[in-house]
Amino acid sequence: MATCEVCGNDYDMAFEVHAQGVVHVFDSFECAITRMAPVCEHCSCRIVGHGVALDGRWFCCAHCAREAGAKTIADRETLPGGRR
Repeated sequence: MATCEVCGNDYDMAFEVHAQGVVHVFDSFECAITRMAPVCEHCSCRIVGHGVALDGRWFCCAHCAREAGAKTIADRETLPGGRR
């Protein structure tokens, strides 16, 4: 059994996440997200999806990036003809 590094639970189905040369052990995705997911600099939620990066800052979506002052950012690029 392995012990979750977030909650301390000793669990027979714990799993490892290898990131940047470090091995992390968790008993649930919730604990993995708590430890590893970045935090939106506008609304403070955990960024579980792709997020938006701007000048070294992370946001959960384009809306939060715009609220923080971004002028030219979108969730998706617009294709020629206005299609997404």
